[in-house]
Amino acid sequence: MTSTAEQGEPREVLGEEPVARFESVIEAALRRKPSQEARLAGAFRVLSPHSERLSSLLRRTLGTLVKRSSFERPLYAGVVRAVAEIDPARAAPDLARALQTDDAGGLATLSACCLPGGDLGGALAKVAASRHPHLAFAAEVARIARGESDGAHVAALAPKIKESHRIALCVEIFVPLLRHPALSPAITPALAVLRDAERHLGRWLVFGEIAARAGDSGPLAEARERASDGPSSARAAWALVAWALSDASEPPTIRPTVEIVSRLSDRPSADRDPTFLYRLAEAGCASARPMLEGLARGPLRTDTAIRAAMYLARDHGRDDLRSLLANVAENPRNDALRGIAAAALFDLGERARVSAVAEDIVRSKKLPTATWGALLRAGAAGAVDRLVSEPTFRRVQLGWLE
Repeated sequence: MTSTAEQGEPREVLGEEPVARFESVIEAALRRKPSQEARLAGAFRVLSPHSERLSSLLRRTLGTLVKRSSFERPLYAGVVRAVAEIDPARAAPDLARALQTDDAGGLATLSACCLPGGDLGGALAKVAASRHPHLAFAAEVARIARGESDGAHVAALAPKIKESHRIALCVEIFVPLLRHPALSPAITPALAVLRDAERHLGRWLVFGEIAARAGDSGPLAEARERASDGPSSARAAWALVAWALSDASEPPTIRPTVEIVSRLSDRPSADRDPTFLYRLAEAGCASARPMLEGLARGPLRTDTAIRAAMYLARDHGRDDLRSLLANVAENPRNDALRGIAAAALFDLGERARVSAVAEDIVRSKKLPTATWGALLRAGAAGAVDRLVSEPTFRRVQLGWLE
């Protein structure tokens, strides 16, 4: 989602009520940690680019959390990345202070440091010499992203990364980097080491995509080889990996299953995360339709079903699902899903239907629903043209802060 600052749009587009509510909720969260802090942080991160007041609160909140060394809080993870994305130079002083602590502010801090801006060279170089390999590795990745390292040190560190830290680095460092400019080829030898050690196909794909974007043809060649000569039970999944790594415009014909899609997520397979299915749907793959139809069968009672219905209505002629989405958005009894349903209708071009319920949704007691309502206001003001993107869905609906 492109920020309003980047588009040159007015930044106060959310209205007084949601902004005042978030100011109150965030200030309360600084006094006492809320039970749904991850979703609060995700919502704060998504809305702050559209409000000067929330952006100012965001920067003050970062300073407070750094001062308290509250680096393990979900609120910190969301805030530090948001400030770095909106204004890297203004984030730099707080990042520098966080880097001086014993654990360098954790991986969330080092993730934020991957965005160039401000003078962090000396502080990152010091962390790169840490006796903790995963912190040193993350600091070197940040230095590569900032054009301050030739990659030799990070390649030497890669064999020292144990499995738990490799998982954390994937989620905290590399998944966010997929949404930012490609790294230099200096990162590719280290990523080859991580792929060789990785048994989870979804995390392998994340490392492979970062490497491929940096100019390494090795991941694609390996995926194609395993798709043709690997174990028969894994060939379909590897063929989808090869498609994801290639620039081919031809959509894959392989029919995804729950098992395959779960394996291709960067989340644990047990989570049954359907992110890769939505990736196929976004590309207009006809092979994704049967699984989408299965998810959207019957009443739309989950956010997964609502996203499936959105793609079916958009690309596969299921106009009947537009009415079902409208029923969810208009029904106060479905308060937990009204926001995401209205956002899906917005993306389908059903602006008239959405406008009739948007003001009611923004006043919802449920934080994700109210957040979608605020985003609907931003969309109506022309500040954003797409609401249900993968990063926004993860942050608002699920509280995933990468």
